[in-house]
Amino acid sequence: MDFSLFAHMERISQDQEQRVLRRELIELAQMADEGGMRAVWTGEHHGMDFTIAPNPFLSLVDLSYHTTNVRLGTGTIIAPFWHPIALAGEAAAADLITDGRIELGIARGAYSYEYERLMPGMDAWDAGQRMRESARLLRKLWAGDCAHDGAYYKFPKTTSAPKPVQKDGPPIWIAARDASSHAFGVENGFNIQVTPLWQGMAEIESLMTKFNDACAAHAGPRPKIMLLHHTYVASDANDTSVAAKELSQFYNYFGAWFQNKRPVSQGLIEGPSEAEMAANELMSPANMHRDLTIGTAQEVIDQIKRYEDLGYDEYSFWIDSGMQFARKRDSLSRFINDVMPAFN
Repeated sequence: MDFSLFAHMERISQDQEQRVLRRELIELAQMADEGGMRAVWTGEHHGMDFTIAPNPFLSLVDLSYHTTNVRLGTGTIIAPFWHPIALAGEAAAADLITDGRIELGIARGAYSYEYERLMPGMDAWDAGQRMRESARLLRKLWAGDCAHDGAYYKFPKTTSAPKPVQKDGPPIWIAARDASSHAFGVENGFNIQVTPLWQGMAEIESLMTKFNDACAAHAGPRPKIMLLHHTYVASDANDTSVAAKELSQFYNYFGAWFQNKRPVSQGLIEGPSEAEMAANELMSPANMHRDLTIGTAQEVIDQIKRYEDLGYDEYSFWIDSGMQFARKRDSLSRFINDVMPAFN
């Protein structure tokens, strides 16, 4: 099993200085690089300090100057916000600058907050169709002289400029949840990213079943599948309890952004009150402890062994959590030093 890091600059208070957040992201990426992780992933979001990432290619190029070996992936590009020619060219340019280290994760997006600002009137189904049309064009644009007349995009013969360093372009990963998304990815030779959020082992198993079913129905090569999961490696049982409370607060904020019903000012959402968070049983600390990959090093090893046995090729340590940087850093250090060696 390969391991990777999934991270953003994240900000929930105006007291957090953004230049400091950038330096912290760089330090985490350096830890992943020096610790032997395969990749660092960062996503795309707009107008949200919760995840500061308006252009992941810019973030990844920045990280490339501070790392040596680690692959650099978009986790994920929101494809409907990009014209496919622009996306192909930006990905190729980033691949050129990083000397062939780019991997391209693509999704339809998740936040209606972003849809209504960048693509008013677009819904999740429409976004998914745009993503599928665009994703199929990328390799053709990298190969060059691609003309297209589709439902969303029409353009005469075009070539990506520049061309990517990697033969056939950066590996493409599709964020998948339902069976049709898995089938789309597998049929087109794309790798698969899955994010089970807070629903625990049942969803982790269900997502793998959908992937296996898609592979069984397709005669071509089996692509890779990556599991992205919130992770915390604790120093002891008490530290685990603290992390469960912190992740409970994170998911309450995540839910507030997703529901898009609360006022937002200066990129910061009006967060739920302590009473509201206490009443949210779905995202309680007990459920976070049960359903996320958190615990002591041995407990985390045992959980990831179960994922490995199911057939996941890569496990991505999702470090966004609203925690203080020192806690993130120490957890990642324990993961690299105490968890990863059990899988070598």
